[in-house]
Amino acid sequence: MGFLFNSQVLIADGVHNAGDVIATIAALGSAQVAKKPKDSDHPYGHGRAEIIGSAMVAIIMLFAALFIAYHSIESFLHPAAEASYIALIAAAISLIWKQCLYFYCIHFGKKENSKSLIATAYDHLADVYASIAAVTGIGAALIGEKYSIGILSYGDALAGILVAYFVIRLAYHMGKEAVDILMDKLVAPEKLLQYEELVFSVPEVMRIDRIRAREHGTYVIIDIRVGIPAHLSVQEGHDISRKIKQTIMERHQNVQEVLIHINPWYAEEDTDLLAK
Repeated sequence: MGFLFNSQVLIADGVHNAGDVIATIAALGSAQVAKKPKDSDHPYGHGRAEIIGSAMVAIIMLFAALFIAYHSIESFLHPAAEASYIALIAAAISLIWKQCLYFYCIHFGKKENSKSLIATAYDHLADVYASIAAVTGIGAALIGEKYSIGILSYGDALAGILVAYFVIRLAYHMGKEAVDILMDKLVAPEKLLQYEELVFSVPEVMRIDRIRAREHGTYVIIDIRVGIPAHLSVQEGHDISRKIKQTIMERHQNVQEVLIHINPWYAEEDTDLLAK
């Protein structure tokens, strides 16, 4: 349709749609891999497959955006193409369809806590921006032709540049999140505080020496070091560890693993600290 009516923004939209097909295949494939159970080679599961899928979506979006930007800027060097009402209608239909796809993917992505589905949803959101720009740009070009307003005749090309900007912006944020997770960035501080409160809700826990948590795709892994009274037996320490793990996992369904290290705690230590 874009080549038929020589519309840069529709061509840009079409290129992005082609990228969507590849991105969706990547997202669905990574989601299936992420669902595979733990094995001897992957004791923490396959959750990061979703993050790889999300990163692939971001890369595809970035290349599509650069292609869009190049051809849109190039069109300013040539006479403005004639706008078409059929192209305007096609862009409007595309806008409605992509909005529906966005709502569908974001709903199920959040429901399943699927990074790749959420990434696909944001890719569809970029499509929505693209279609809005397409409708606006083609509409401006039609107005420019009707009332002989020269600058508006390039509305289609300008819309293509706006599409590229929004797509690059979304690709950046998606890529940054994927890299942060792959680099084991800690979860948000407010989440760590929630985990700390649950750990301290276990009466035998006297001190938290360290608490770390990282996303592993669709789930979270927590690493904790706690101090418990030194006179307790090994069995009691084991039971306390299990109680901490159960307390956290019951309240946070996305936590799949809690690794707990027990340290001995002596009452004299706190007394000495208070004296200082």
